[in-house]
Amino acid sequence: MKVGLFDHIEHGERPTAQLFDERLAFIQAADEAGFYCLHLAEHHQTPLNMVPVPGVFLGAVARLTKRIKMGPLVYLLPLYSPLRMIDEICMLDHLSHGRAEIGVGRGVSPFELKYHKVEHDQSREIFIDAYKCIAKGLTTDQLTYKGPHYEYENVPIALRPLQQPYPPFWYGSSGPEGSTWAGEEGLHFVTLGPNEFAKANIDTFKAALMKRGGKAAQPKPEFSSGAALGVQRHIFIDETDDKAKAWAKPAMENHLSNINWIRTRHGVTTTAARMKNTRGANFEECVAEGTVIAGSPKTVLAEIEKQHKQIGFNYLLTYLFLGTMPAETAMHSLKLFTAEVMPAVEKM
Repeated sequence: MKVGLFDHIEHGERPTAQLFDERLAFIQAADEAGFYCLHLAEHHQTPLNMVPVPGVFLGAVARLTKRIKMGPLVYLLPLYSPLRMIDEICMLDHLSHGRAEIGVGRGVSPFELKYHKVEHDQSREIFIDAYKCIAKGLTTDQLTYKGPHYEYENVPIALRPLQQPYPPFWYGSSGPEGSTWAGEEGLHFVTLGPNEFAKANIDTFKAALMKRGGKAAQPKPEFSSGAALGVQRHIFIDETDDKAKAWAKPAMENHLSNINWIRTRHGVTTTAARMKNTRGANFEECVAEGTVIAGSPKTVLAEIEKQHKQIGFNYLLTYLFLGTMPAETAMHSLKLFTAEVMPAVEKM
């Protein structure tokens, strides 16, 4: 089992420069502790995400870390020119000395896409076209491509990625359609949501992957079957269950407020209108469904072991620093996780 780190980098109710400095220090600590990869979300026009241009922040991460891999989860491809995306992927791969891991997707929020003049019901077709174009462009010094939304003829490609043929692609899915597509393409995979929902997505992905022979397009020997099968979980650790829950509850509920912020602004009252899965409305519901794991190291490890057996993942994507958590609290939780939980998880 590998252990990764996920982040939106929310508003946090402090100066943005301070927020960035705190996160960079936290990521450096995760790098030193041996975390596999940092995956950074991309959202727009919402306090849920203060790094809506993830490549800029990841460029800073690349120069401050030594081992941890890094990439967006995901780049919202309908919002980019494929040529610009090719350039950015190549730059990040070189800045990180070959540690780039490229998550791609269409964007889960119809409101964010609409702000950028992209219709949600067309976004999957645009995304797939962009993905095919970018993948081709990363492997050539002159791009000729014709699709329903993008067309290029003999465009010179001056930059090439350090990793050949290109950095591994990842897909984050909250539903069966995306899980199937990711498996068919052989991408590395991450899902989220309640335990039963996450298991259904992983099972769907596995079934689609088997149709292509069970092999990832870019196999990773560090993962069983060569493909990452990830589940994202919010994890809060302190010396006792009560101490962890005391600060985890306000942090998580602030995070839930940020998740719902853009929907609330548009007068939408159901989570299903934003995503294909439902999520707990408060801290207690999130704990009950399995998306939040909070408590002492012993409690947290027991729950991870339980979910591992139930869901069948080989990659735990931890979300450790969120909401309005003080940096000191997040760092304390990180240290307890890396000292008392992570070694056992890596042996699963």
